[in-house]
Amino acid sequence: MALTGRAALLAALGSLPVGIWEPSWTGFLAVNAPLALACACDFALAAPVRRLGLTRSGDTSARLGETAYVTLTVTNPSNRPLRAHLRDAWPPSSWQPGTEVAASRHRLTVPPGERRRVTTRLRPTRRGDHQSDRVTIRSYGPLGLFARQGSHKVPWTVRVLPPFTSRKHLPSKLARLRELDGRTSVLTRGEGTEFDSLREYVPGDDTRSIDWRATARQTTVAVRTWRPERDRHILLVLDTGRTSAGRVGDVPRLDASMDAALLLATLASRAGDRVDLLAYDRRVRTLVQGRTAGDVLPSLVNAMSTLEPELIETDARSLTATALRVAPRRALIVLLTSLDAAPVEEGLLPVLPQLTQRHTVLVASVADPHIAGMAKARGNPDAVYEAAAAAQAQAERRRTAEQLRRHGITVVDTTPDDLAPALADAYLALKAAGRL
Repeated sequence: MALTGRAALLAALGSLPVGIWEPSWTGFLAVNAPLALACACDFALAAPVRRLGLTRSGDTSARLGETAYVTLTVTNPSNRPLRAHLRDAWPPSSWQPGTEVAASRHRLTVPPGERRRVTTRLRPTRRGDHQSDRVTIRSYGPLGLFARQGSHKVPWTVRVLPPFTSRKHLPSKLARLRELDGRTSVLTRGEGTEFDSLREYVPGDDTRSIDWRATARQTTVAVRTWRPERDRHILLVLDTGRTSAGRVGDVPRLDASMDAALLLATLASRAGDRVDLLAYDRRVRTLVQGRTAGDVLPSLVNAMSTLEPELIETDARSLTATALRVAPRRALIVLLTSLDAAPVEEGLLPVLPQLTQRHTVLVASVADPHIAGMAKARGNPDAVYEAAAAAQAQAERRRTAEQLRRHGITVVDTTPDDLAPALADAYLALKAAGRL
């Protein structure tokens, strides 16, 4: 079989008489002079790495679970062609497991004075800012015997946003909102709602809605229709303390709370209400205020992208004081926190009167579906003990929720998949009842 390229050259050099090998670099170079000369020439003909020009372009943000494309442009200013292997390094969480090698390594050839582009595909597994590390380039000579290697810093940041998986529930919630707004045949009446229009009486209508003066002026019975008040203030409060770090399924409780908050914020802004966000544990982690309806969702998504649970106990007293400063006038305060007995009884319950005397308060919490599964387990002693422990945990959560309800607080306690639509339904129920 005929050999070509580098393999043929090495075979030819290896067949030359080399004499007696001496165990020193001088002896090695003396007896392998043709090989050493080939290596030196190969090294000299490799394009220099330090002089290369590198620039980036591409995506600066992506939702968690989506792919971001970052393009690296390599310019070769030398008079030698660049034959290179390139590694574009990013943090490990920038890739799906097992895909880093294929996604970050590239081969390219750049003729003298020209430029080429390579694209790195990122598929991050965590929220937050992912910053590029360094670009390492190994430039080979035409024989591939020797190479020059160097690294360049080419800064770039891709912000990974929350996935907002509960967006799929938005159409059904908006349909219900249109019903409350009086834009369909299902109209509501409640304390604190705004008068909308008159229409003909239909059997089943509340007789208290009959407008007797309008009825006297026409031949049919007229009833008033109402719509929920607009321009209410909604303050979303994310508890970022230690309880938000607990994982339920594959995600932390904080991520499930953020997803529910995004759905509620989108729905409330469509309803004409003003939405603010406060993330707090012992200090303000993020605060979003005064955004217009069209800017609410992008602002919240951007602010939430870098939020992480803090392994400290939340200071309920200072959280309450901060919430009252952010919402000095009547508002709906939605607190996304834990329903664990100790944090609620020792931290939240003593300060609740400060919130409830001025605001309507709604508490939403993420329940662990694994607990419900344990409560149904039977068949062996271990399963029975697990079921007893799960039943006790569920009973404690019910007692905690009941304590909050006795203070006039609406409580939503359900699994991560159901939290977002349940919270949206609770908001719509409060709006229909005129309690905002």
